[in-house]
Amino acid sequence: MLEKLGLEFEIIAPEVDEVVQEGESPADFVQRAAIEKASEVAGHHPDAWVLGADTIVVHQDEILGKPKDAGEAQRILMRLSGQVHRVFTGFCLRRQQDDLSVSRVISTEVYFSSFSEAMAAAYVSTGEPLDKAGAYGIQGRGGVLVEKIKGSYSNVVGLPLAEAIDEMLCYQVIEPF
Repeated sequence: MLEKLGLEFEIIAPEVDEVVQEGESPADFVQRAAIEKASEVAGHHPDAWVLGADTIVVHQDEILGKPKDAGEAQRILMRLSGQVHRVFTGFCLRRQQDDLSVSRVISTEVYFSSFSEAMAAAYVSTGEPLDKAGAYGIQGRGGVLVEKIKGSYSNVVGLPLAEAIDEMLCYQVIEPF
């Protein structure tokens, strides 16, 4: 998404343990994970602006991670069929040398249509859901499972673009286009 806006950046995978702490809400978890990711990378690149983010899918107060295999992907999808779930993304924009940091959490409600086991199995057979939180990608074939959303589409994809760009403009990380 950032590339499509013409922004230049480098992707650096931080080494952060993404484990929910006892009593931590989903929103608090994604915000902490985003801050830890941005801080870890900023520690190695103190003069750079770093954007860290983490996205989770939550259904009935349970975080649904990436499925371990096709069977788990099928079970997750059938659990979400005909249901509403929330997608939370936390992001943190940080520059270590100036000790500047801002973080936010954005939430989107996603309404899945009711679909059959056969539809879920067909989607799982594409391989697309195997590396996606909640076992679907709204930007790909999984979009057919979504009836509607309330909130940011780009948040469901993995980065609430309007909010992240707003913060980048506020801190003069990027120029308006």
